[in-house]
Amino acid sequence: MTFYLLMTCRLLLAGVFVVALAGKVRGRAAFAAFTASIRALGLLPRPWAAVAAYALVAAELVTAALLLATRVAGLAAAAVTLAVMTGGVLAALLRGRRAPCRCFGPSTRPLGRTHVARNLLLIAVAGAGLAAGGSGDPAHPAGLVLSAVAAAVGVLIVVRLDDLAALFSAPSHVRK
Repeated sequence: MTFYLLMTCRLLLAGVFVVALAGKVRGRAAFAAFTASIRALGLLPRPWAAVAAYALVAAELVTAALLLATRVAGLAAAAVTLAVMTGGVLAALLRGRRAPCRCFGPSTRPLGRTHVARNLLLIAVAGAGLAAGGSGDPAHPAGLVLSAVAAAVGVLIVVRLDDLAALFSAPSHVRK
């Protein structure tokens, strides 16, 4: 049973990092918008924003690869990468900076508490995967499929969280 929890955690996190990476590198305009969002956070001097953007893209790529290839290193890399991103979001929020979230590509929704909560939840997923460990029992194909489906649903929820938050935070006159 713990093997399937481990697989779900790894696949969910790998999926999130792959979608995030794809959203940032799908074209020059997407990467430029991502770099501009880092610059708008005001945490780094202007020339360092591009360096930070490249570093984050590299971290997402390495993390996704590690999640697919290894257990401990992948989950640890995910937790560390997410902790760094969460720290950056918190630092920006404490300074009153609210740049658009370019976590998964184009978005106009500014970074906020929802993004911090999402990242903390993903860090908890990495922790759950590390705690689950793995058993030496052979995996059943149906269990692997169920793990993959659960992970895919999780990725969809994480990636579309801004839309879900907007849907449920609509003004009361719109919901009638």
